[in-house]
Amino acid sequence: MSELPNGLHEFLGRAGWGNAQVAPIPGDASFRRYFRVERDGRSAMLMYTPPPEEDPRPFLSVARYLNDHDMRAPEIFAADEQQGWVLLEDFGEHRMREWLDDYPGHEEATYQAAIDALIELHLKPAGDFPPYDMATYHREARLFVEWYCPRMGLSVDVDEWTAAWNEVLDPLLVRQQHGVTVLRDYHAENIMLPAPSSITSGEQGLIDFQDALVGHRAYDLVSLLQDARRDVDPGLERRMLDYYAQKAGAGSEFEADYARLGAQRNAKIVGIFTRLFKRDGKPRYLDLIPRVWNLMERDLAHPALAPLADWFAANVPQEIRSNGGAPAK
Repeated sequence: MSELPNGLHEFLGRAGWGNAQVAPIPGDASFRRYFRVERDGRSAMLMYTPPPEEDPRPFLSVARYLNDHDMRAPEIFAADEQQGWVLLEDFGEHRMREWLDDYPGHEEATYQAAIDALIELHLKPAGDFPPYDMATYHREARLFVEWYCPRMGLSVDVDEWTAAWNEVLDPLLVRQQHGVTVLRDYHAENIMLPAPSSITSGEQGLIDFQDALVGHRAYDLVSLLQDARRDVDPGLERRMLDYYAQKAGAGSEFEADYARLGAQRNAKIVGIFTRLFKRDGKPRYLDLIPRVWNLMERDLAHPALAPLADWFAANVPQEIRSNGGAPAK
C-alpha cells in the first residue's frame, strides 16, 4: 500500500496542485486511502475512494449538506467522482482522541463541545438521506450472528435474534419519525480540532460522515459516549448524557432509546471487527472487542433490552461473556 495510486498526480494537476508533495496517511477499516499534499506553503487532504469498492458521491453529498447548514465539514476543493478522487480542506493533525491523551484536563469541555455540535445538527432540517429503518437496523445487528457467532463456534437461534430486535426497536422507531441527520461514526477519532480554540468555541471539524442516514438523535450520542476505540469513564458518560438531555429537551424515553441503540451499535461493531479479522486479515480489531462487549453488556442491563438480554442468556455462554467476548487470534 506504499505505492501511490495511478492517476494521483494527474488529478492534482487538474486541481491546480501539480508538483505537490504527497505523504500517505494511515487509513481506517475501509478501502479508502488518504494523503496529505503540500504546495507553496499550503496543505490539503487527498482522499482516494477506489471504484468499485468505494464511491465518493455520498461523502460529497453529506459534506455539501453540512457546509450548507453551517456545520464544520471540510471544504471541497476538487473532485473526480468517476475515478474516486476528492481534494479537501486539511483540518490538521489534532484529532479529539490524541488531544485528550495529551490534555486530559480538557476532557469535560471537549465532550461538551462535541455534544453542543450534535445539538446544533439536530436543530437543522434532516438531510435528503436514506432512513435508518428497521431493515437497516436488522442488517447491521445481523453481523453479530453472521460473523461473531460462527467464529466462536456458537450455534444460535437467528429467528429469535430477529424477533428480539423487533420487540426492542419497535417503540424507538415511533419516536424517530421525522428524524435527524445521523452521521453514524461520530467519535473521538472522527472529530478534528482545527485550532486550539476549538476546545472552547465548539468549532470541531467533522470527518468520515459518508454513511449518514436520517434516524434517531440518540445514535450519534451513543457513538460518541460508547466509543469503540477510547475508554469513556461511566461517570463522564452519565454527565454528558444528562447534559444532552437537559440542553436538547429529551423526553422520558430517551435514555431507554440510548440503551437500545447502544446495544444495536455495539453488536454490529463486534460483528464488523470479527469480519475485519476473519475476512480482511486485520487482527488488531479483535483487541477492541472487550471494550465494545462490556459496553454492550451495560446496555443489555436496561429493562428496555429484556428480550435481547434473554437471547444472550440462552445463546451465549457466560464464560464467553465474562471474558469480554474476544475471539482468539
